[in-house]
Amino acid sequence: MDHKIGLKEKIGYGFGDFASSMFWKIFAMYLTFFYTDVVELSPESVAMMFIMVRLWDGLNDPLMGIIADRTNTSKGKFRPFLLWVAIPFGVIGVLTFSVPEIGPSGKLIYAYITYTLMMMVYTAINVPYGSLMAVMTENPKERTSLASFRFIGAYSGGIVMTASAPYLLDFFTNAGANDAKSYQYMVTIYAIIAAFFFVMTYLWTKERVKAIKETNSILRDLKDLAKNAQWFIMLGAGILMLVFLTFRESSIMYYFKYFVQDQSLPLFGDVSWGKLSGAYMTMWLVANMLGVLLAIPVSNRFGKKYTFILAMFLSAILSFLLYWLNPQEVFLIFIVNIINGISAGIVLPIVWSMYADIADYSEWKTGRRATGLLFSSSSMSQKLGLMAGGVLPLYILSSYGFEANTEQTATSLEGIRLMISIYPGITAALSGVFLLMYKLTDKYMVKVTNELSDRRKD
Repeated sequence: MDHKIGLKEKIGYGFGDFASSMFWKIFAMYLTFFYTDVVELSPESVAMMFIMVRLWDGLNDPLMGIIADRTNTSKGKFRPFLLWVAIPFGVIGVLTFSVPEIGPSGKLIYAYITYTLMMMVYTAINVPYGSLMAVMTENPKERTSLASFRFIGAYSGGIVMTASAPYLLDFFTNAGANDAKSYQYMVTIYAIIAAFFFVMTYLWTKERVKAIKETNSILRDLKDLAKNAQWFIMLGAGILMLVFLTFRESSIMYYFKYFVQDQSLPLFGDVSWGKLSGAYMTMWLVANMLGVLLAIPVSNRFGKKYTFILAMFLSAILSFLLYWLNPQEVFLIFIVNIINGISAGIVLPIVWSMYADIADYSEWKTGRRATGLLFSSSSMSQKLGLMAGGVLPLYILSSYGFEANTEQTATSLEGIRLMISIYPGITAALSGVFLLMYKLTDKYMVKVTNELSDRRKD
């Protein structure tokens, strides 16, 4: 059936990524900085924690996909998880940004525990949420539209966080809270908002595509996935794209605190590095949203595959350009950031639409459908991208001699500049190269979709 989705339902679907994106951007922009400059853990210990937690967490994504595929309730396969996990998601988010007074070793152990739990609940709500799109409609253009609403929601959530976080931190600090308590209070506000919007997504969406009740063995599903070359290509491109995004986002706080620093700007007067970094990330997300709005017309013109490739190559060039700008060229830094943000924003809704295409391709090829398992690969790529994008800057900081809350040497400043420009640019370029091997063009998917539709009528 050619399922059409109403505006209210599309907005409801977008609410889900509004909720999760507030935390995703907190992780990407603040978590590494929080651990090194607030909790005062060493970069090496934080990097090792990221690696260990992500390796464990990588196992949870396929497991959650398998569980979701085999969940059958009167409300659907995937929607109920949005209701069940909303409150645990918020509570554990607050605990992750809490600093108990238990000494350096105790703080590290506490960070391991809370960060592990945070990634597990993130998986438990985001794998079903990502899978939901594939069962709301089987119309490829409607899926791209849903993906666009999803990322409008995501960027809106991110913008709310980045635009308000520096002011919330200042408010709580001025009210007498120390840095650790300021972060905890700030995240509590976002946690309440996130839980509310996850519940709204549950209430405003509907599952329509009725897949055959899952009776295949888990091993059979995994074997089908292992033979799906297009999944591996998309996984590789997706991981590299997210490394690019997380790499630069993890570097922003360091870049502005230690390299750009406080600035006196025409029209704006004296502006602190904290507010500059918040404005920088906010403008990045606004530009991303513009890119999301361009995703449908651009991908309709060039196709999803070639739109992805061109956008990643452009982001690589713009990232390289950032390296050559000095702290006084603040307006140029922001202009490059905005153009780069538009380019990167075009890609993200296309990625999710391509994962839905791969789910259809897998069913067309094998006669079996494991949507949750396949979509869990997208969550796994997020986790791996977040791990690499968070770990690599930490090792760069360490290798270039970074020491938190002190004046940096010329060598450590060089490392900070490289980790927001050259290194992310390389991963963006590699992501585009990876997708050159992808064969599920828009024309190819018309054939797949038509044949699947005929089969489902039988």
